[in-house]
Amino acid sequence: MQKQIKSALISVFYKDNLENIVKTLGQQGVTIYSTGGTQKFIEELGVKCVAVEDLTAYPSILGGRVKTLHPKVFGGILARRENPQDLEQLKQYEIPEIDLVIVDLYPFEETVKSTTEEQAIIEKIDIGGVSLIRAAGKNFKDVVIVASKDQYADLEKALVDGEGNTSLEQRRHFAAKAFEVCAHYDVAIAGYFLQNTEKEYFQLSVPQGQVCRYGENPHQKGVFYGDLTEIFDKLHGKELSYNNLVDVDAAVQLIAEFTETTFAVIKHTNVCGIASRPTLAAAWEAALAGDKESAFGGVLACNKVVDAATAQSISEIFFEILIAPGFEPAALEILQAKKNRILLLQKKSAKSAQMFKNVLNGVLVQDNDEGSFLTWNDTGAQPATAAQRTDLEFANIVCKHLKSNAIALVKDQQLVGKGCGQTSRIDALRHAIEKAHQFEFSLQGAVMASDAFFPFDDCVRIAKEEGITAVIQPGGSIRDNDSINYAKENGMVMVISGMRHFRH
Repeated sequence: MQKQIKSALISVFYKDNLENIVKTLGQQGVTIYSTGGTQKFIEELGVKCVAVEDLTAYPSILGGRVKTLHPKVFGGILARRENPQDLEQLKQYEIPEIDLVIVDLYPFEETVKSTTEEQAIIEKIDIGGVSLIRAAGKNFKDVVIVASKDQYADLEKALVDGEGNTSLEQRRHFAAKAFEVCAHYDVAIAGYFLQNTEKEYFQLSVPQGQVCRYGENPHQKGVFYGDLTEIFDKLHGKELSYNNLVDVDAAVQLIAEFTETTFAVIKHTNVCGIASRPTLAAAWEAALAGDKESAFGGVLACNKVVDAATAQSISEIFFEILIAPGFEPAALEILQAKKNRILLLQKKSAKSAQMFKNVLNGVLVQDNDEGSFLTWNDTGAQPATAAQRTDLEFANIVCKHLKSNAIALVKDQQLVGKGCGQTSRIDALRHAIEKAHQFEFSLQGAVMASDAFFPFDDCVRIAKEEGITAVIQPGGSIRDNDSINYAKENGMVMVISGMRHFRH
């Protein structure tokens, strides 16, 4: 059902790319109503414009808080053109029909980011704009609503192609986008007011959907919502895939835990190699040595600027992504030799306060797993030495970032063996030992971290047999004393951290 646009209400905060639309409406003989700065903008383009104040016979009041909230505005938008009673009332009260509404919303989110002054934030809660959007969206059968500058190009094309006429399908499309804009805006405002209040609804609205090539597998669709440019500058390479993004998240969460010069290799969200060393090149070599096989095609992350020597060494293997806080020019030149290799310069932390997961017919929400240990309780034969404590803390952090059940074996701040995603803790340990042996690491003097308690003393016994001298675990088993007593009787360090790190 085609509808001709004969009148329009335009009142916007952002006027970018609006010029062509205004001129097109003027050329098509559309009567334009407007307010304040938008009215001035339109008139400066040489297009005639009727002030909303002249339509309503009321000025803008309360410092601009009330401009368009009037029956002569909303009646013209909400009137059903096929309803004789509505049309009669328009005639009775001298209310003109309004066929097009172009309105955007005050920049509430931008204001929240730029200031903590509450009054400034409150003043950016739009009232009239939201009301106009909802009214025009509700009456989409007769009215076109454009609620964002992102829709200007679509509107301009519709006006030109349809010579001022729009179809019901087009109007419904614009209404859907408009209600989406309102919903996002309301979630942002609710989020601001609910910062210190218990929430009754799960509300999350993230703009800028970016379609991935596919989801986790080629037969699945995938979309990423968010603005990666806030966190990264992509310096080189192809577009990030769904799986790339999942691994990048795992990598940056892990590397953020370390302050010493550290390099990490991630594969399918698990750490397969990580080490801290005095130089980045040495850290890379040690991380790679931890599992040279799994590093193939992996995601690499470090916490220092990549130099040419490190870049040359890294380039000897195939990897998907390298994340770093900076790259020396010579290093970039080396790394950019492969056209698909993704290089990400990390500008800020990617940490969030909460984590979400959709399960069954709902959503699980939990706090992020912050910290490594609650207590440092030496319960073994003797307290940990300074060197052992350094390795135990390192191992505990690594273990926190492995899928459960997880065991991490560390020696001299280098991951030398890990077992993850196992259905029993002892299988995780066996896998970790097997990995260490595969790459010819001696476990004499190594330390072991477990993401959860030992239900029996079997893991500690096996660790002792392999030469492991110190263990960290959260404790909490009714049989903790079995493992603690074995450690005491066999000269082992046993630290109870009081903090479990399950990861599913």
